[in-house]
Amino acid sequence: MRTQFGPIRTTAAVVLLLASVALLVTHHGTSVQAQGRGGRGAAAAALQRKKLLAIGDTHTGFTHDSIGHALAVIDKLGRDSGLYDTYIRTDSQWITKQDVPAPARNARNLNYFDAVFLYISGEGDWTDQQKRDFVSFVKDDGKGVVGAHTGNAAFYQWPEFGEMMGGYFDNHPWGVWEGNVVVEAPDFPAMHHFPLTFKATEEFYVLRDKPYSRDKVRVLAHVDTSGLDLKRPEYHRKDADMPVALARMYGQGRTFWSTFGHTSDTWDNPDIQKMYLEAIKWAMGLTEGDAKPRPGSGPRR
Repeated sequence: MRTQFGPIRTTAAVVLLLASVALLVTHHGTSVQAQGRGGRGAAAAALQRKKLLAIGDTHTGFTHDSIGHALAVIDKLGRDSGLYDTYIRTDSQWITKQDVPAPARNARNLNYFDAVFLYISGEGDWTDQQKRDFVSFVKDDGKGVVGAHTGNAAFYQWPEFGEMMGGYFDNHPWGVWEGNVVVEAPDFPAMHHFPLTFKATEEFYVLRDKPYSRDKVRVLAHVDTSGLDLKRPEYHRKDADMPVALARMYGQGRTFWSTFGHTSDTWDNPDIQKMYLEAIKWAMGLTEGDAKPRPGSGPRR
């Protein structure tokens, strides 16, 4: 009986083995094709995403505890939306249009990016060439800058930076307090989701008298100062104008700044996240928004 059935068992085993091999080959080929399609698709999507350089350099100024979390949130907003990739730096090496010299490897410069996010403070260590390149990045190349909180509390000895950002931080006489925010530009992408008035707890900034001017920027929102003592010595303005967010066109490019971002909890607020996401999209030219100044608008007191 062994002689009779031995060949049959052998033949059946061979057939089963060949069928298994064929199935594995077919499955492997399908997987490779799927991976190939997915790989090419992922690569194409990555090429389509914009590039954001996020700078958290405060080595010559005040370091807010929220900076690390802020940069992480900005990165996550780009990843979750699929709109941009974020490159985070805490130095100024990539603020240049020149080639970054060795020993740096796999370096980028401003030519690679569509916008820059600034959570900085102090005079920094940028060279004159870096400053010229940064202005040209916005003014000539039509790129964008988004400043958060202390994003305008920097480079006081470089007047064009203040002009480009729409103003300089002066102080915050009342520290952190709950204020009533009034939206002036509900049509602007970064403001559209807010109610016309809302309560917010923030370290609201007062801007220096110059170069800030409603003749040059569009104020998107301000904080109501009607309940504040504007005669206190620490308040240096002669009016009641405390912008919460502003935007401006600078040459061919776009700049945005907001006071929001003092605490880490602020960066977990979905409305604040959306504001900065929409501001970045606007700065990158992904959306349109009217930044034309409204001279004569704003609070009077």
